[in-house]
Amino acid sequence: MCRWEVVLKNTTRLCATKPIVTVNGKFPGPTLYAREGDNVLVRVTNHVQYNVTIHWHGVRQLRTGWSDGPAYITQCPIQPSQNFLYNFTLTGQRGTLLWHAHISWLRTTMYGAIVILPKKGVPYPFPKPDKEKVIILGEWWKADTEAVVNQAMQTGLPPNISDAHTINGHAGPVSNCSSEAAYTLHVEDGKTYLLRIINAAVNDELFFKTAGHEMTVVDVDASYTKPFKTDTLFLGPGQTTTALLKTDKGTGKYLIAISPFMDTIVAVDNLTGIGFIRYNHTIAFTPATLTTIPPVNATSVTSVFSESLRSLNSKKYPCNVPLTVDHSLFFTIGVGINPCATCFNGSRAVAAINNVTFVMPTTALLQAHYYGINGVFTDDFPGKPMIPFNYTGTPPANLQTMNGTRVYRLAYNSTVQLVIQGNSILAPESHPTHLHGFNFFVVGRGVGNFDPVKDPSTFNLVDPVERNTVSVPTAGWTAIRFRADNPGVWFFHCHLEVHTTWGLKMAFLVDNGKGPNESLPPPPSDLPKC
Repeated sequence: MCRWEVVLKNTTRLCATKPIVTVNGKFPGPTLYAREGDNVLVRVTNHVQYNVTIHWHGVRQLRTGWSDGPAYITQCPIQPSQNFLYNFTLTGQRGTLLWHAHISWLRTTMYGAIVILPKKGVPYPFPKPDKEKVIILGEWWKADTEAVVNQAMQTGLPPNISDAHTINGHAGPVSNCSSEAAYTLHVEDGKTYLLRIINAAVNDELFFKTAGHEMTVVDVDASYTKPFKTDTLFLGPGQTTTALLKTDKGTGKYLIAISPFMDTIVAVDNLTGIGFIRYNHTIAFTPATLTTIPPVNATSVTSVFSESLRSLNSKKYPCNVPLTVDHSLFFTIGVGINPCATCFNGSRAVAAINNVTFVMPTTALLQAHYYGINGVFTDDFPGKPMIPFNYTGTPPANLQTMNGTRVYRLAYNSTVQLVIQGNSILAPESHPTHLHGFNFFVVGRGVGNFDPVKDPSTFNLVDPVERNTVSVPTAGWTAIRFRADNPGVWFFHCHLEVHTTWGLKMAFLVDNGKGPNESLPPPPSDLPKC
């Protein structure tokens, strides 16, 4: 069993010091190592002034929804000086995932890696690497991020963007702080390194590029892929990519660059975070071999990367994409403007799915569902927009959304096709979208409005990539399929924290099936109270 203490730790970055919320005083936090099939026990004790939770991002949580972690969805938060034992089993998963706080903006500093090794004696379905390294990408604010989000909610304006991007917690030298340390990956010549790369950033989709070295992608979101080579990875917040890197340069120092992607008019932290690959026996002060980063609006690079991803679909690791569909859903996602008497100009930016801005309850949805508590939520979330419009064309005149705590109900083991359609209200934007409790198959994507007549004929139902977080292209759509084989309440939201804060979120309620093996067990006795 792991014991994790949530504590404040004074930390210096960008030549300034501030207290940050950490696990065990580490930034990034501890890596959770386990094997497929392991039962994981983590006791989290809260020693800070904030309520906290931890989400095990991408862990299937089969019948263990009480340990999923999103505040007020599956649990009440762990209050100051309280603790909670997270208890779950890693079923049918191996690869790279992440954990992070799942309340307010605490995940700006409270995050770490989950490494799920194959069962003992089971090889990787690719050449065995000589060494493995975890590389976590993040964002850093000089300001207190809880103050940043609180100010934004009070004024109704977008929150301030971050001040730097980080690699394993380090930004590297930046213009106003040349002494900032850079992350260095020390390597030996002639080896193969397995890089477990995680985007734990809060609001930025990121490119990851290595000078002079190609990488072979073998896994995303803890699902094996057909290997393909590239020198540039693209990861949205919450996404992971595992890649093989061969060190065949003999000696030298090579740049690692992480830079943001934003192909619309939304403000973004455009600073490049830098690190280095450094070969052993490279003499001091050797100049680094540089690389060119993709333009900030390099849509084509993101498309090529996304479309190169395919499930391994081997005999041992089949691709079980649902071929029939019980629920065909169409969700439009984007932002809007609602009145706000106390805000800067009488209105506030909001975000919505099918024009419903989600209102966080004060009782956790899973408890309300399990105990039959009325008045917490309704199960009438719309499966398609109530008022269709030209989603990627001229926006409607009324930009106001409806508020509600609404879920969409699914029968146990039913199959779902969900088309997620980005809209161009205020500004179209790429949305990395995450579903808790399930992996899904990305069967299609495109730009413009989804055509329900023509587009399904292009779907890949043979070897679509399997993941838990997917980017919906700017002014475009993505189609996913999954089987509702996990009873409970499962959060679905944009993983840009600004959009989650604004209400771009909802939940699926999956009913029990037959018998105890298809049903949600009772909550643990130490489940936090609201």
